[in-house]
Formats: sequence, structure tokens, C-alpha cells
Amino acid sequence: MKTYRTARAAAGTAVPRRPVEQLRDYRADEKVRRGSFDLPFFVLTLVILAIGVVMVLSASFARDYYTNGNPLQHFSRQIIFAITGVVLMVIVSTLKVATLRKFAFPLMVISLLLLASVPVIGSEENGARRWINLGFTTFQPSEIAKLAEVLMFAVMICTYKEKMKTFKYGVAPFMAVVVVIVGLLYLEPHLSASVIVIALAAIMMFAGGTKMKWFLLAGGVIILVAYLTISKMDYASSRITAWLHPENDPGDSAYQILQSLYAIGSGGLMGLGLGQGRQKYLYLPEEHNDYIFAIVCEELGYVGAILILLLFALLIVRGFWLALHARDRFGSLVVTGLSSLLAIQVFLNVAVVTNLLPSTGISLPFFSYGGTALWIQLVEMGIILSISRDIPIVKAG
Repeated sequence: MKTYRTARAAAGTAVPRRPVEQLRDYRADEKVRRGSFDLPFFVLTLVILAIGVVMVLSASFARDYYTNGNPLQHFSRQIIFAITGVVLMVIVSTLKVATLRKFAFPLMVISLLLLASVPVIGSEENGARRWINLGFTTFQPSEIAKLAEVLMFAVMICTYKEKMKTFKYGVAPFMAVVVVIVGLLYLEPHLSASVIVIALAAIMMFAGGTKMKWFLLAGGVIILVAYLTISKMDYASSRITAWLHPENDPGDSAYQILQSLYAIGSGGLMGLGLGQGRQKYLYLPEEHNDYIFAIVCEELGYVGAILILLLFALLIVRGFWLALHARDRFGSLVVTGLSSLLAIQVFLNVAVVTNLLPSTGISLPFFSYGGTALWIQLVEMGIILSISRDIPIVKAG
């Protein structure tokens, strides 16, 4: 039986690249012969992950040796999570798109329940209660909420279709979901995750066909709410002050960003060499977590940092390429959302480490230490790989 593409080729016409809004929603029972997942995306993910694990070893070595005498504590845990995460990624890549679609609503419900439980049973750190302790590790329910948001919004957009241009269907239900998620994040508080949730919603709605006027109106409201929120949240306002004038308080609120800038500056063009950084010797807090990119700059220099950012850029661009070539609209929207999520997190982390933006507590994907967060990130890459399996060949009925 001729495939869709071979049938079009036999007719002497090329297969057109269709806009997202023109992609049809294939039925779950439609005959589809799945190919292998996208190899370039898979290889890029593994390369970035491998570099990230090595940098966790270098960044955490000194602190681990000083605090507990085991310089490999964080590294040994991270490499276990990395290996098991890759297995999870490959397993998820075998799931059918119809199965992913069925997970959207249950995952959203679970994420909301977990977010609601954080203020009650969550563990507190640095004045915020964002983590749930699993015994062997901790995790942030906000990471699950981001994934659930992408899947749920993709389902909603495919359901409403042409109605997305109206306020009733293209704005109201999406805003309701965002308000609930952000409201629960406010209780932790977790301002950085709220920013990502809002930005992700805007991208998904824009891709789904929501009219531009609603974005302009929402932008004004968000700016006003953000101003009022920051002015009333002491920890947020102190971070703004430290960002604007770090030299005024080098020993307290601005200490971390100043140490980060020292690390970046001392790296120079080619860096001090892998493992030769100095700021990780108990000068820079969170050197193996949110501020690991500062250690990257110190040890690998400007050239090494740019090469790593280039790898991230290639991975993100490849993700958007897969979104443009996805078999159906749902798959295209999911890949767009997950690729955008990766791009947002990389940008925010690097911007914070370089003091382009105030400190937000955003980790660097595949680099920052954190087992369950790494699992979720690799699961998200597995979802993209799953959708990529349907790109090469689609059978005509």
C-alpha cells in the first residue's frame, strides 16, 4: 500500500509544509507506521547531558569533600539519575501520540494536587516551601505542572480549533488554568516558576491562534500584578535591589551574584581548565545547582560557554523543526511547547548567572544538580522523540 508521501510523489507534487493551524488531528485508530526517533535530537540531548554530568562533578567536588568527606556524593547520584533518565526517555519515546494525549488531563489533576499539598507537607529551604521529600530525593511539583500545562493546552487547542479566535474559548479557559497554577505557586512562593508558566501559556495560545489583542491586554495586567507582587514580597524586592546595585551589599543579598560574576570574569577567553576553578571552593553558593553555568564559564572560558549555548540552540532549533514537520496538530503543539520550555529555562538561568536578570531560582536543564528534575527533563525529550517517530511515514487509509 502506498504511503502518504509516496502517493504524493507519484502524483508529481511535493508534500507541502502546512502551518500548525492547518494540521489535521489524526484519529487514534488511524493506520500509522512509526519510524525511528529523530537521531540528531537524541544525540544532541545525550551530548549536553554528558557535559552536564561532568560539570556537576567538577562544581560539587570541593564542597562535597569539605562537608562530608565524599567528593563524589553529588556526582554519583547525578550519574545514576542521568542513566535511568535516559532509559526513561527511550521508553517514553515508544509511546504513541494518542497515549500522550490521554495523559494530559490526569497529569494536570495530579500536578495541581501536588502543588496544593506543598504548603502543607513540603520541605522548606531558604524561606520557600517548594519541595516534597521522597526520602531518597526531593522534587518540585512545579516541574510536573509545566509538562502538564503543555499537554493540557495542546489538547484544549485541538478541541476548540477555529473557536480559539474567540475570548470564550481562546482565552478564558486557558487563563483559568494559569490562574489556578500561579495561585498555588504563590503560596510556596515560587515566582520564577510562575513566570515560566505564564510565558509558556502565552506561547501555546499564540501557536493555537488566539488573537493578538488579548496578549496586549494581558501584558498590561501582568506588569501591574508583577509590580504589586514584588512590592509586597520581601524576598522578591530584595532580589531586585541586589540585581540593580550588587555592590551596595556585597556580603549579604548580593553576595551570590558577585561571586558568580567573579567566576565568569576570571575564566577569560579559554578558561582556567576543567576542574581548576576557584569559586567552587565554598565561595559561590549553589555552584552545582542554579549557578553551575558560572563554573562552566570559569573553567571552560568564553569559548566553552558559547559552545555549550550553541549545543542548546541546536537542540531547541531541532525541536522547532520537528514541530513544523509533526504529523498532526497535537504533536506540533506539544513539541512547540516543550522546545519553548527548554529555551525559556536556558535563557532565564544564563541571564540570572550573568546578572542580566534578577535571581529567580531557575536551574540550567541537564546541568544543574537535581535527580527528579533531570528525570522530568529527559521524559520531556522522550515525548518529543515519540512525536518525531510519526514524521517520516503516514499510511493513507
